Amino acid sequence: MTSSALSPAARLRGLRPDWLHDTKVWRTEILAGLVVALALIPEAISFSVIAGVDPAIGLFASFTMAVTISVVGGRRAMISAATGAVALVIAPLNREHGFGYLVAAVILAGAFQIVLGALGIAKLMRFVPRSVMVGFVNSLAILIFTAQVPEMHDVPWPVYPLLAGGLALMVFFPKVTRVIPAPLVSIVILTVITVAAGIAVPTVGDKGELPSALPVPGLPDVPFTLDTLTTIAPYALAMALVGLMESLMTAKLVDDITDTHSSKTRESVGQGIANIVTGFLGGMGGCAMIGQTMINVKVSGARTRLSTFLAGSFLMVLCIVFGPVVSDIPMAALVAVMVMVSFATFDWHSIAPKTLKRMPAGEIAVMAVTVACVVATHNLAIGVVVGTVTAMVVFARRVAHLADVTAVVDPDGTQVVYSVTGELFFASSNDLVTRFAYATDPDKVVIDLTATHIWDASSVAALDAIETKYAQRGKTVEIIGLNQPSARIHDRLSGELTGGH
Repeated sequence: MTSSALSPAARLRGLRPDWLHDTKVWRTEILAGLVVALALIPEAISFSVIAGVDPAIGLFASFTMAVTISVVGGRRAMISAATGAVALVIAPLNREHGFGYLVAAVILAGAFQIVLGALGIAKLMRFVPRSVMVGFVNSLAILIFTAQVPEMHDVPWPVYPLLAGGLALMVFFPKVTRVIPAPLVSIVILTVITVAAGIAVPTVGDKGELPSALPVPGLPDVPFTLDTLTTIAPYALAMALVGLMESLMTAKLVDDITDTHSSKTRESVGQGIANIVTGFLGGMGGCAMIGQTMINVKVSGARTRLSTFLAGSFLMVLCIVFGPVVSDIPMAALVAVMVMVSFATFDWHSIAPKTLKRMPAGEIAVMAVTVACVVATHNLAIGVVVGTVTAMVVFARRVAHLADVTAVVDPDGTQVVYSVTGELFFASSNDLVTRFAYATDPDKVVIDLTATHIWDASSVAALDAIETKYAQRGKTVEIIGLNQPSARIHDRLSGELTGGH
């Protein structure tokens, strides 16, 4: 049957995503959104404390970020909300200048992210090596776990059996059925037990008061002057960069887990839009949340934008409509979920003795440096940058020794041919000048570059230096075998790099 023969209703169904017709997917996405919403509440409140704002501000930010990014983001099923990294960046601004400046910085950060996204900053992700990605994932798992340690220290003794029970439920319940996410079952059962038995343990309500109404849009309470702009701009740029780094790394991680592709450029722009919306609604801004994303994607099995949208929506419904019930959820239940997430997130294969024996020492060093930096600074962006720079240094040292030079003198002794192999760039070309016998070579010298490639000005400068040293001794040099790109850069730069000295 042709499309023209289909009824209007049938054609409309054909335009809808496949998941709209699958009740199993609907159930998975709805339940995943509910689990993530419950896990977001204590996290958002904690990040509000870090930023020095009212708990409602963090909850509003989580709501607006999740709902907005579900529409404009480039990575399906990824959760964006208020995060610790963003809170750390903007906390000094709020402390020194007040909440109005914080909101203004969030809006400006969103504008920066849109510009950076349009300029193609997402393409820089291709330069993040796998060893940095593994270090990023492992350090994330460590941070998620260590963030739960305060909730397990100096607490009433019933917290420990509740925590153990929650972990046991999440390990064994999936063996019975996967229809309902095990984290949700664990949260419900532990809450019922503590409320019914009247067990006095820390609860979500102890973290802070939940909001009782939706956020109201408005402009930041700051003077719209150049002085204000210069005050907030450094914080806004830092927030934009940190937020994009975490969001793009998380998107790449979800790509690998789900074996699907996402638009990193759209995600970058989407993060900007979400932060602008959040700022105008009085939120503290945010970015992708890796822990909650792992709950959504890896633990609950969500794969669509619906789970992200519902996570934000359920968050506000839980706070406004079911605030008293949510306040009674024991923190032990949510800690158990996050501990399970940390163990599921960690790449245990990467530290297995068999893997470490086969892995090059440089790769292990890069992974270790990434983990150490993230754990030390509690900033995933810093760890990724330092890890990537370390990987580049390791790579440069490795390939610096790949350029080799062999000499063949003609039988009549009138000419010598030097064959250069490998890649010529700033690291490998530095030693190139020392590989020639200027004093003893014949009057005619041929340098054969057929088996190499010139990458930069440093290599051209090295070849110029070689020609100069031979010319000083009255000898001629002929360079042959240049491929087309190498010939272009050599012709353009040769003789122009020494300033005539």
